[in-house]
Amino acid sequence: MHPLLDEFRQTIADGYQRLAQIGETASAVSPAPGKWSPKEIIGHLIDSAANNHQRFVRAQLYDDYDSPGYEQECWVTVQAYQQASWAELLLLWKSYNTHLARIIALIPDEQMTKTFRIAGGEPVTLAYWVEDYLRHLQKHLRQILG
Repeated sequence: MHPLLDEFRQTIADGYQRLAQIGETASAVSPAPGKWSPKEIIGHLIDSAANNHQRFVRAQLYDDYDSPGYEQECWVTVQAYQQASWAELLLLWKSYNTHLARIIALIPDEQMTKTFRIAGGEPVTLAYWVEDYLRHLQKHLRQILG
C-alpha cells in the first residue's frame, strides 16, 4: 500500500465536508479577474483526476508510456464548469478521487518504481506522480478553503 494513501483519503473526506459548506452562489465567485472560481477549480480537479486515472493505470500496463499533456484552461472552458451545479461537481470530484484512492491502494510496490513520461518530458516514477497528484489536489483545495 502506498504510504500516502491514508493522507489522500483524509484529504478527500475533509475537503468534501468543507467544500459542501460553500453555497451555490459563493462557488461561482471568482476571487479576481482572470482567476478561477471554486466551481472552475473543482472542475479542473475533476479533469486532473481523469488525466491521472489514465496515467496510474497505463503506467503499470505499458513500458515507455508517454501520457498526453493536459491543456487545463481549454478543458475548463470547454466544459463550462462555471455553469454546472456545485453539488454535482462536488459529488463527481469526491467519487472520482475515492476511485483513485482505490486504484492507488491496488498498485503493487514494484510497479511504483516504473517510469513514464508526460508529453515527452523527463521520466517520473509512478510513486512520484501519485504524491505529486495529492500535493496538487491539496494546493487547489487551499486556494478555495484557505
